Amino acid sequence: QVQLVESGGDLVQAGGSLRLSCAASRTVFSFSAMGWYRQAPGNQREQVAMITGAGTTSYSDSVKGRFTISRDNAKNTVLLQMDSLKPEDTANYVCYAKGRLPPMDYWGQGTQVTVSA
Repeated sequence: QVQLVESGGDLVQAGGSLRLSCAASRTVFSFSAMGWYRQAPGNQREQVAMITGAGTTSYSDSVKGRFTISRDNAKNTVLLQMDSLKPEDTANYVCYAKGRLPPMDYWGQGTQVTVSA
């Protein structure tokens, strides 16, 4: 069973930065893609950033230019650097991974990010 464990969520002021980390229980090369979603109370889950096995990245329009996703292959970890944070970034951030064989979806438990005005 794959485990994804997030860390790094915190309370931060608007304009500040946070770095989220997602540690996988097996090599990141076993996933075709990894990334981050977020969900705020009353809102639908939103895809924030993704990185493919080839290293291609994509971002939602709401975070493009402020967030950066990267992968530490040696530590089986995916990182999300979040800069210029805004109150509307407040949400539970959940790590996601798509397995190669079988092509299953895996989810972490989430880490809370709260941005105060």
